Amino acid sequence: MALEIGTKAPNFELTAHDGSRWELDSHTGRVRVLLFYPQNETLVCTKQLCSVRDNWQEYLATNAEIVGISPSTPDENLAFAQKRRLPIPILADPGRVTTSEFAKHWLLPTSLTRGIVVLDAHGIIRTSRVMLRAFRPSDADVVRAIYEARGDLLESKYKDIRSRLKRTKLSREF
Repeated sequence: MALEIGTKAPNFELTAHDGSRWELDSHTGRVRVLLFYPQNETLVCTKQLCSVRDNWQEYLATNAEIVGISPSTPDENLAFAQKRRLPIPILADPGRVTTSEFAKHWLLPTSLTRGIVVLDAHGIIRTSRVMLRAFRPSDADVVRAIYEARGDLLESKYKDIRSRLKRTKLSREF
């Protein structure tokens, strides 16, 4: 099974298509979206990532960090990202170790599935969906999940501000 909603996501580090290292925990403070897909240049995977590209302004407006994660090598991911003009880093997970940890279906092997995981700014899993590779999440569903995860951050900030205001008010009374 994939990691549970409401739990802290474990850190991982993978190589991006540009050869840089991408570490999950170094992006704390922002909502992060992990798009696990089974293979470059396949019909549904290409449609999914090109749809992200075509709706990029909607994704940008969320201020989330979005990455694709593929079992392909960094060089294969680079060719795919350049050919399709993808605006997101594509991370290489050739052994599907990270994919198996985050987006494992209870019955199906990871080669037959795709997953989407949305983490809030504190690294807590807020959305986790694993589906057959023939299906893909809609952009509207992903963007909505991002805003829901951002809502958790805003609620946390609101509670912090309220707490500070109460302390300030109490200190003035004494």
